[in-house]
Amino acid sequence: MTTHVLDTTHGRPGAGMAVTLYRLEGDRRDRLLQVRTNADGRCDGPLLAGADLTPGVYELVFEAGAYFRGLGVDLGEPAFLDVVPIRFGIARTDQHYHVPLLISPYSYSTYRGS
Repeated sequence: MTTHVLDTTHGRPGAGMAVTLYRLEGDRRDRLLQVRTNADGRCDGPLLAGADLTPGVYELVFEAGAYFRGLGVDLGEPAFLDVVPIRFGIARTDQHYHVPLLISPYSYSTYRGS
């Protein structure tokens, strides 16, 4: 499983954004890891791979507000988008799951990439 961030406001990778990965099971929400995106807006390695990639429901949480504030963007208080969660399911562990985030202070989108 991988991710990357594209800053659509500035037309560049979302470098330095904090991303946290959780696994959800019933009422449980277990934090698996927290990383920062590199200069290319990507993580330095897979978030999950091999035996760690199991079927289930996961959530990536992107600290978009802190990222934009760090660039000097006036988001107002409260910001329209601050913490952006993306919840998704993994059914097949023999496939690659890429979950990118395209983000601006006022909108975002995602898709299952390759």
